Amino acid sequence: GMVMKFKKEFLIELEDGDGVEIISQDIIDQSRWSTHWRTVFKFQDRFYETFYSIGSTESQDERPYDYEPDEIEIDEVFPIQKTITVYERK
Repeated sequence: GMVMKFKKEFLIELEDGDGVEIISQDIIDQSRWSTHWRTVFKFQDRFYETFYSIGSTESQDERPYDYEPDEIEIDEVFPIQKTITVYERK
């Protein structure tokens, strides 16, 4: 997949609309100080994955991409269909 550069402001303000579709937003880790998120979004018919952290408490003034440069490299990802088997009583 490609690596694309996105402006930090674009990623901070990421929401549905203007050619952007949010596919998923999940908390992947939570520490005492930070909540770590993974977002997958669609932009110009491609999918991208980005990670960021937010301060877990009001005293932690950590905003998304605080420590990143103005242009952030984001990896392209691809939707892959997976089938799972679950076992249930009838």
